[in-house]
Amino acid sequence: MATPNMLPLRGHALRRLFQRTPASIAGLHSSSRCRERYINGSKTDFDKIVLQSSTDRVVLVDFHADWCGPCHALSPILNKLTTERTTGSGKPLDLITVDIDNEEAGGVALAQEYKVRAIPTVVAFQGGKPLSQFVGALNEGGVADFLNKL
Repeated sequence: MATPNMLPLRGHALRRLFQRTPASIAGLHSSSRCRERYINGSKTDFDKIVLQSSTDRVVLVDFHADWCGPCHALSPILNKLTTERTTGSGKPLDLITVDIDNEEAGGVALAQEYKVRAIPTVVAFQGGKPLSQFVGALNEGGVADFLNKL
């Protein structure tokens, strides 16, 4: 025979439990928002995601072009590492890619504004300000070293 304590909680009863119970007691924990990825972001996306970002996150901006072989080699490494890890200081990583040939989306203007002279160029931003950057296709270890310094 089931006692009231053994019955599964559903609906309103479950909500009432979590309203009364602090998250730490309920076994929950708060975490920062999921890591974000924006492929071929526009100038508007860049302004919103990078320039208006908080200081508790780091946004990597991958300046690339579709015709660039090294860019295609670097892209899966950036995707993998920004999914799996944080910066050396423990901050979550977001990633936005900017096609420097896409004039309509503002990629040309962004490349000029941030003085991109060669691709791929990856710039780390925090709180809307550039922190660090690297130019060229690094291997996974090289990108990991870069992230550890952030």
